[in-house]
Amino acid sequence: MLFSLLNGGNPKEAIASLLLALPVIFLALSVHEVAHGFVAWKCGDSTAYNLGRLTLNPLKHLDPMGTLCMLLVGYGWAKPVPVNTRNFRNPKRGMALTAAAGPAANLLMGIFGSVLAGVFLALMNYTHLTDSPILWQNVCTWSYILFNLMGYLNFMYMAFNLIPVPPFDGSRIALFFLPEKTYFKVMRYERQIMMGVLLTLLVLSYLLDFSPFSWVASNLANLIEVPIAKGILSLMFPSINFV
Repeated sequence: MLFSLLNGGNPKEAIASLLLALPVIFLALSVHEVAHGFVAWKCGDSTAYNLGRLTLNPLKHLDPMGTLCMLLVGYGWAKPVPVNTRNFRNPKRGMALTAAAGPAANLLMGIFGSVLAGVFLALMNYTHLTDSPILWQNVCTWSYILFNLMGYLNFMYMAFNLIPVPPFDGSRIALFFLPEKTYFKVMRYERQIMMGVLLTLLVLSYLLDFSPFSWVASNLANLIEVPIAKGILSLMFPSINFV
């Protein structure tokens, strides 16, 4: 993510955007892990609860390398909350629900951020159309950037974690549908698979200039933000056709 911001051509704006992105990243990672721990607790495993992991304090969740990757390329990881499947009332179902909780939480956060981004996108355009004071224009612009980042990064983190191979959450969800023998055979190669996936993503991102997660995140954010902004602006300026 830092690389793409710096490539935008304005280092000062890139650094300002990065500073806005930091709390969004911390919140996205923390909410993701808390959702895992909370659902595990409700399914019968209190391990995360007992270790104090059901908190939004980012210091309890951040992994230095995962956070750095999130800052640099837009996707990374936090310290996984510990889960003991033997405590689940229904281990297979409990693991699938616990795994799905993290991406689901990021989906909700992404929708929330994108809705607010759509509102501030409309206000940002309104301030330019009505020649509003510069201070108000800046407030609307940077509020839009903040909430746009919230939507974009949460959607990206959700998509990244839904990769259906170990150790990503998508593989734990797949456990619910796969025979256990097949699943655990694949799990033996978890580390190698993860390294292969990360290397593939780096190649796609930098050699081919394409990130599937960025594509998903951008399209999901635009799908929400643009209609909201157009709808609000149409109410403010009924005589103007906003394409």
